[in-house]
Amino acid sequence: MTIKLHCFGESGNAYKAALTLTLAEVEWEPVFVDFFKGGSRTPEFRALNVMGEVPVMVDGDMVLTQSAVIQDYITSKTSKLGAKSADQRREILRWMFFDNHKISGIAGPLRFNMNFLPADKRSQDVNDYLLMRLNSALKVMDTHLDGRDWLASDTLTIADIACAGYLYYEEPFGFDRTAFPNVDAWLDRLATTDGWKHPYDLMPRALAAA
Repeated sequence: MTIKLHCFGESGNAYKAALTLTLAEVEWEPVFVDFFKGGSRTPEFRALNVMGEVPVMVDGDMVLTQSAVIQDYITSKTSKLGAKSADQRREILRWMFFDNHKISGIAGPLRFNMNFLPADKRSQDVNDYLLMRLNSALKVMDTHLDGRDWLASDTLTIADIACAGYLYYEEPFGFDRTAFPNVDAWLDRLATTDGWKHPYDLMPRALAAA
């Protein structure tokens, strides 16, 4: 049975799940959630996920939410993109938790505020603070990637996919790849992996391209 992923292209968190499914060579199809028109707030969607968020993955009777949980499930199901030892699993989790708190947890709101929030509701002070936090976290990643190809292993894992989830979007949110040369090279490395696709090529967009 084909896995269904409730998602929309602008969601970096949904992209993490979509790209993991794709690179693990799992058969799946997107189910579009019209987020900007309230698609994640309907009673039907809330019955599927009380949190009112994408991604939601449906695999037969299995319904999973939160991108990291979905990614972990895929590695367990396929034995791809995951850990080869208990120590490596902890290292993968370390970077996924770092992403959740310091990368995606900052880049997501910053990108939303700068591109999708109505202009009269945007706060430059808030965005400046978020950008400072994001740049600090990216500096940590850039230091860690010095002399390394991947974050948590000698091969690509879901930790890399998680931490890269928001960093391929073209909408401006203050992220300057050239300021982080090791991160820049890592993103290029991931983008040349067989099967890699940009989020807008994997999932339907909720908003038309500008």
